[in-house]
Amino acid sequence: MTALPKHEHPIVLAPMAGGAGTPELVAAVGGAGGFGYLPGGYLSADALAEKLARTRTLTRAPFGVNLFVPEPVSPVDLTAYAAALRPEAERLGVQLGAPDWADTDHWAEKVELLVTDPVPVVSFTFGLPSAAEVERLHAAGSALVGTATTVAEAVAVVERGLDAVCVQGPEAGGHRGTHRLLDEPSELPLLELLGAVRGAVAVPLLAAGGIATAAQVRDVLAAGAYAAQLGTLFLRCPESGASPTHKKALTRRRDTVVTRAFSGRPARGQRNRFIDTHDAAAPAAYPQVHQLTSPLRRAAAAAGDPEWMHLWAGTGYRRAPDLPAADIIAALVAEL
Repeated sequence: MTALPKHEHPIVLAPMAGGAGTPELVAAVGGAGGFGYLPGGYLSADALAEKLARTRTLTRAPFGVNLFVPEPVSPVDLTAYAAALRPEAERLGVQLGAPDWADTDHWAEKVELLVTDPVPVVSFTFGLPSAAEVERLHAAGSALVGTATTVAEAVAVVERGLDAVCVQGPEAGGHRGTHRLLDEPSELPLLELLGAVRGAVAVPLLAAGGIATAAQVRDVLAAGAYAAQLGTLFLRCPESGASPTHKKALTRRRDTVVTRAFSGRPARGQRNRFIDTHDAAAPAAYPQVHQLTSPLRRAAAAAGDPEWMHLWAGTGYRRAPDLPAADIIAALVAEL
């Protein structure tokens, strides 16, 4: 087992792929005594290497990298879904993206990068690395953390030889970390899931899902977590790379729901017209639905239209302030 690095406060920045999780945000959290994850999902190995270098110029604090684990998928017919999306794409002046059924999210290249240019922690979402990859990353000196949304997934993380489990409750914003694409995510609340996992495994636990207050941090620590992982609370920070449209949407009261409509995988975000229109017909095809809808969502964000883009948000999004990350951490820590 490889030990997790120590950090002053039990606050961890969740890896927010797609632009929100910037080197500046990771550095700000680390500089304030927390621990930040740089998201590696959707990036090439070269792009991730650039972000690693940028983060290292901004902070001497330890930080981690998160990778999306690819899952082989059989092609499904996306013709009908594409036809339903096309009117919105045309209105926004873009063409839908082309699904790539061979996409592995540059997995092998990014694992190789992290073996040759290691970071203190590598975490995984959507599954687990192979035993050989675990051995190589451990040999490079990295502690490894696997995401789990169920007790069975947590046990699988430990059996694969990883060092800690990120227990993700249903309250979490963005993608649920289910290990298999077709699995419907558990609805067991975070605190109950954390307790169940605590009884099943004997490794450090990181708690994630809708955490937005010091009281909630205290609750997960009391339930056995070594730290709380927060993402949504930092989305409106000046260091966040979330779009202005997304940041503004977080100031409005909307329900959050879990949908496959944007990416093909279950993810929690603010309910909008896109979800209302397309959720029922959304295919379970990832990352192909993500690729199909990406140009449409980018165009909607650029146009300031929150109704036709993903607005990832956990259940505690109403507490997300427009404040520097260091101020948010200071406010949380003051009440712990």
